[in-house]
Amino acid sequence: MVGSFIFEAESRAGVGKREARRLRRAGKVPAVMYGGGAEPIGLVLDHNKVVKGLENEAIYSHVLTIKVDGREEKAILKGLQRHPSKPIVMHLDFQRVSGKEKIRVHVPLRFINQDSSVGVKKGGVVTHNLVDVEVACTPDRLPEYIEVDLAQVDIGQSVHLSDLQVAEGVEILALAQGPEHDLPVATIQSGKVGEESESTAE
Repeated sequence: MVGSFIFEAESRAGVGKREARRLRRAGKVPAVMYGGGAEPIGLVLDHNKVVKGLENEAIYSHVLTIKVDGREEKAILKGLQRHPSKPIVMHLDFQRVSGKEKIRVHVPLRFINQDSSVGVKKGGVVTHNLVDVEVACTPDRLPEYIEVDLAQVDIGQSVHLSDLQVAEGVEILALAQGPEHDLPVATIQSGKVGEESESTAE
């Protein structure tokens, strides 16, 4: 997975809002890359290629290859700014990574066996309390996603962060803050609860 997504960029010397607006009018996306013990550098990327790349949700939990001025650097996407009302990517933040240093990344959750779970078969309704989890690991250990198996979850039961199976070397950061941060990831509630709520609302 490391470097399986490639972004081509050019370095930029200009800074400031006026320069950023000029780049956007030209169909470009201003960006910055920082970290890794090196100085931050300004980048500019092609807007259409960025939008196409962002269509794949896995890009948010992968180590990316940034090609800039004839060299390649490994980085993760740490920040993304979109226009509030137009389909325009305004700015990107990349953080350099190295093979030995741990990185912190939000990894998406993938829910499996939902429709065939014990609780759903009894008429229960699944509620997703979280859609991603922040982990710490070295780049080579970064998971594309974390599975949440709901097969054996009954009505009134929940899957918590501590129930998630992650590979060796991958740490779920919330759990390091104490048992009170062992949040529910998904819960199966009685379908009747939802029906009663709808009736009350009516």
